[in-house]
Amino acid sequence: MPYPLVQYWSRTKAHLQRLWRRWRLKVGLTDRQANGAARKTESWVPIRSLSSRHKQRIERHLCGLTAQDRYLRFGYAATAEQIGRYVQGLDFERDEIFGVFNRRLELVAMAHLAYSIDPQWATCAEFGVSVASHQRGKGLGGKLFEHAVMHARNQGVSMLFIHALSENSAMLKIARHAGATVERDGSESDAYLALPQADLDSQFSGLLQEQMAQVDYQLKLQAQQFRQWLATVQEIRQGVREARHKV
Repeated sequence: MPYPLVQYWSRTKAHLQRLWRRWRLKVGLTDRQANGAARKTESWVPIRSLSSRHKQRIERHLCGLTAQDRYLRFGYAATAEQIGRYVQGLDFERDEIFGVFNRRLELVAMAHLAYSIDPQWATCAEFGVSVASHQRGKGLGGKLFEHAVMHARNQGVSMLFIHALSENSAMLKIARHAGATVERDGSESDAYLALPQADLDSQFSGLLQEQMAQVDYQLKLQAQQFRQWLATVQEIRQGVREARHKV
């Protein structure tokens, strides 16, 4: 039987509190700085770092996009085969890939923060994002962008680059809202966002949000296991009832 959710949350909450106290003591975070970091989690979205073991879910998410969404994400109407090659080519060691899961642990939004492989542009990175059509209007694209900006800063990136189709108004709106310079060249547009250096706020926020996202994922996993266990119990009970009626 799955570990009780309430007890699990109690353990993880205590772990986060210990992590908070340890971090504040280590870096000498003031009350003002700590409160500033905490305020950023008020409208929090559980964004989790993805690894190679999530490839199947990433491919399922991207293949589940509408033809128009695939066109906007990749700049062309990507086929399932092309998406498969893209997923297999993801470098989880060099780049950072983030995702948002729903309560059924389905990947409903993801972002790819690609770091430059050219030493000459070592402080540059490119951002790409996709959101399932039924999750639109919830600000997930913007939250993923903010999350990527924070991680890029903490990795020493000074310039974030976005290449998008000019008709991708949602992506370009997010970039402009963040203060990016957008240059249009016909059907395509480039956005450039200069990033400030990392500070205690960005470093702590990154650590805290990653921990919270892991807790959220584990709670959803526990809930899913519990639902599966209940379904199994109900099947057994139904089988027992049917057997009794046959006697």
